Amino acid sequence: MATFKDFRNNVKPNWCPGCGDFSVQAAIQKAAANVGLEPEEVALITGIGCSGRLSGYVNSYGVHSIHGRSLPLAQGVKMANKDLTVIASGGDGDGFAIGMGHTIHALRRNMDMTYIVMDNQIYGLTKGQTSPSSAKGFVTKSTPKGNIEQNVAPLELAISSGATFVAQSFSSDIKELTNIIEEAINHKGFSFVNVFSPCVTYNKINTYDWFKENLTKLADIEDYDNSNKAQAMQTVLDTESMITGIIYQDKETPSYESQIEQFDEEPLVKKSLKLEKNQFDELVSQFK
Repeated sequence: MATFKDFRNNVKPNWCPGCGDFSVQAAIQKAAANVGLEPEEVALITGIGCSGRLSGYVNSYGVHSIHGRSLPLAQGVKMANKDLTVIASGGDGDGFAIGMGHTIHALRRNMDMTYIVMDNQIYGLTKGQTSPSSAKGFVTKSTPKGNIEQNVAPLELAISSGATFVAQSFSSDIKELTNIIEEAINHKGFSFVNVFSPCVTYNKINTYDWFKENLTKLADIEDYDNSNKAQAMQTVLDTESMITGIIYQDKETPSYESQIEQFDEEPLVKKSLKLEKNQFDELVSQFK
């Protein structure tokens, strides 16, 4: 059985010292080992940005894709090889700006995979511009007089779009984060995990101390029922999304691929698909 160390490779992360992404990486590695996965059973698909480097730092199958496109690629991987545990990840800029269209449709489609967003409320790799999740009034190089746009609300978006697993965590709480990722991997459907992952270089507002002062754990809310969609949404609104834990989980809705008869057969990637020469020539002729 694989251990945490088996998901390590020899590539040293080059994130800034103190970046929250280090903890997210460790939590993914620990969670994969804890649920009994082997490195060759995991595919980690990432987008662009600081968090996009993650796929090169974990010992598993991995693709560092283009900006905002980790989700369509990850869904294609899952459709081609259902035996893989597919995890997509990216930053708030990657998932909530150029990739937002893919995010919404992945949420409603409910394919059996996990999507982890490392949300630092800023564009880190491009040196500190306002991102879709930056708060109104946020001052950066791109908004020197303060951000005039309303920030996106990932949890509200996920619940209203039809996601069957919605969770949020804080990179500093690696125990909770690891547990959430384990539950996300085991969930039979699309699992959305938003992680507050502070940027220590460019975001001097949403710091580790700031999150510790402002976050509430769902475990501290009495009689909270994460299968109650209305309660989940109301709690998100009441706390202004500053909560951590598994916010909503629907265990009844079937996953996308489980509703496709052919998907229960041998994975597409393992099937021997051969074309006779006349079939190939006929296919090619359609594109002339």
